[in-house]
Amino acid sequence: MVARGLLDAGAKVVISSRKPDGCAAAVRELADVGDVHAIPADLSSEAECVRLADEVARQSGGTHILVNNAGANWAAPLAEFPAAAWDKVLDLNLKSPFFLTRAFLPALEETATGDDPARVINVGSIDGLHVPHMSTYAYSSSKAALHHLTRVLAAELGPRGITVNAVAPGPFASEMMAATLDTDGDRIAAMSPLGRIGRPDDMAGVVTYLASRAGAYVTGAVIPVDGGISTTL
Repeated sequence: MVARGLLDAGAKVVISSRKPDGCAAAVRELADVGDVHAIPADLSSEAECVRLADEVARQSGGTHILVNNAGANWAAPLAEFPAAAWDKVLDLNLKSPFFLTRAFLPALEETATGDDPARVINVGSIDGLHVPHMSTYAYSSSKAALHHLTRVLAAELGPRGITVNAVAPGPFASEMMAATLDTDGDRIAAMSPLGRIGRPDDMAGVVTYLASRAGAYVTGAVIPVDGGISTTL
């Protein structure tokens, strides 16, 4: 959704995922929209975050927009919630955005100007804004922490010509939510005052706004994109 929106806006996009087949499929799907490439990387590892930044610099030159979107979830009852869940979810949802941002800093600073700052956009969740209905202790905690990391980095990187914002999606037809929406989609849609789940253009629009001239004076913000669920329930 994000990649398509940025391609529609004229950006050159590099996609990364730990699955090479997924990368290739995304490039095939989006090739008719714009200039898109993929570099597989397992972003749960700091070394892979650094390698990705080096590969993007080698293949594409400068980087003006970094979207931190990789994520994992884990649901289990309180009495059974394992240590491995905390490690997996926090490594990917919280530590990786930090390590990726740090790895891309030289490239971001190189493209930043006073009128057109470089952008870091973190993908959080409304589960980091309110208490979720499912037993996803590590996920909701990681997203709340990512929202605050967004503010901390905004304060530090603003003087270096980089804005840092987060979007907090509600229910969208993503791979992570597909099974839940199949079994409970009508009830979830009814939670929103707008009576529906998110559409691809809803996510593409908010990220494109933050990456565009219209969002150049916005930093440290966490924007819910959830049809009002987190603010009206």
